[in-house]
Amino acid sequence: MPFHAPGTAHRNHCPSCLTSLHVDSRVPGDRRAVCRGRMVALSLSVRPDGEWMIIHSCLACGELSANRVAGDDNALVLLRMALRPFGARLPQRALLAL
Repeated sequence: MPFHAPGTAHRNHCPSCLTSLHVDSRVPGDRRAVCRGRMVALSLSVRPDGEWMIIHSCLACGELSANRVAGDDNALVLLRMALRPFGARLPQRALLAL
């Protein structure tokens, strides 16, 4: 994983698919989690300052965590995740055009 883009100091997710590893316990970057399970990106959350966070769920233990979006994360994957709640109401053609 590259570490030169903004928001990559404590990154533990793939910039292409946003899949993560359960490596942090309580503090971002502490790398103290014993689980080490694979974490899937479920959704996005927006902080009061406007920064996007990826919400991950661990497939091994079920823990949820939030990780900052990094500057080199796949914008299309992020946009698709952000629009997922509207998928049933948007025409499929409009989604495919993204």
